[in-house]
Amino acid sequence: MGYFKPISISLSPNVEKDDLHLALNLIIRPWLWKKGKAIKELENEFKKYLGVKYAFSLNSGRSAFFAILKSLNLEKGSNVAMQAFTCNAVPNPVLWADLDPLYIDCNKDDFNIGADDLRSKINVKTRAVVVQHAFGQPCNLDEIRAICAENPNLILIEDCAHSLGAEFNGIRVGSHSKVAFFSFSRDKIISSVYGGMAVTNDDEIGKKLEALQKEFGQPSNFWIFQHLLHPIFLHYIILPIYNFLDLGKIFLVLSQWLHILSKAVSWKEKRGQRPDYFPKAMPNALAAMALNQFSKLDKFNNHRQKIAEFYYEELKDTSFILPPKMPNTKNAFLRFTVKHPKAHEIIYDAWHKQNILLGDWYTTPIAPFDTKNEELKYTPGSCKNAEDLAKITLNLPTHINISQKDAERIVDFLKKFN
Repeated sequence: MGYFKPISISLSPNVEKDDLHLALNLIIRPWLWKKGKAIKELENEFKKYLGVKYAFSLNSGRSAFFAILKSLNLEKGSNVAMQAFTCNAVPNPVLWADLDPLYIDCNKDDFNIGADDLRSKINVKTRAVVVQHAFGQPCNLDEIRAICAENPNLILIEDCAHSLGAEFNGIRVGSHSKVAFFSFSRDKIISSVYGGMAVTNDDEIGKKLEALQKEFGQPSNFWIFQHLLHPIFLHYIILPIYNFLDLGKIFLVLSQWLHILSKAVSWKEKRGQRPDYFPKAMPNALAAMALNQFSKLDKFNNHRQKIAEFYYEELKDTSFILPPKMPNTKNAFLRFTVKHPKAHEIIYDAWHKQNILLGDWYTTPIAPFDTKNEELKYTPGSCKNAEDLAKITLNLPTHINISQKDAERIVDFLKKFN
């Protein structure tokens, strides 16, 4: 392999020196792990940023979504409409809340929920619809709001896990619906390895979310330690040896197997089951990590936009189908998602021949690939666009640690498949 330095899309990609210093500082101060001022500071910053009345931090986007579903007091067995071509982190909280996911096909151009399929599938049991803003591209909220207006019992929920900072009609996502949630997972716009936020302007929902946050309680000290250790371990140990006789890859898997580091998705979630560390409130230490990242949000998103424009320019006359530039939207470009008939081959060759870890969101309608889709109540053939897209999409990295030289190296590799 000709390159030593790996290019990664998901191994704590946003981490900078100040984040590492903060993690090191926190890991030796366990009295700050659970309680402290960072929790309220983060929630207040979110309220100001989005212009909402209520914001409650949880230990993951899944926990935030679960809390939202519980706060809505939906009847057991109600349908929650959501798109296929998603992660199991979305349908799982629905199952955990004793509700049923109703899978809607996505659009082939912007990867978001399809309005026509939504209209055809909603029924008397459908009580909520989740819009995903896939990969940072805002959904056409005008279309979905119109459907909700025609169905008064249908509550609109924004899934902003990919899209912090994105805008639709000049208004930030998360501000267009009755309630919304965000994720601060290891590969999101901002990252505290795990973390999430539920936001609303509704007084009744706000009171219920506050009560649920207290009811959930804090995760264990060991769980907090795992996630403070994650960026330190990745930066100083795993990434530097990632290309040396596969030691980094082996070390990462071994660290997760020994529970030194956590996995992004547990084996239980791949079967529709709930790990015992969800749902929980967000601990102070991870709130401090997220708060530090949040202070750099504009810098992060400006960088993502710059890298995305480079991809647009360099790949415009190639066989790759590029993400559309949709009207009235500002894309956050969590990832730059392209389509190519040899997508899976490209992902494999990039990793094994060039040490470039391109993204594989999503190679199955409900990801990761080894998710038991039947346990997530997905019926094969029910969402044809999603199933087709799973065969031809791959994601290019846009995060803060992708330099111009990295982007050039990625483009040079991709052009071999032109």
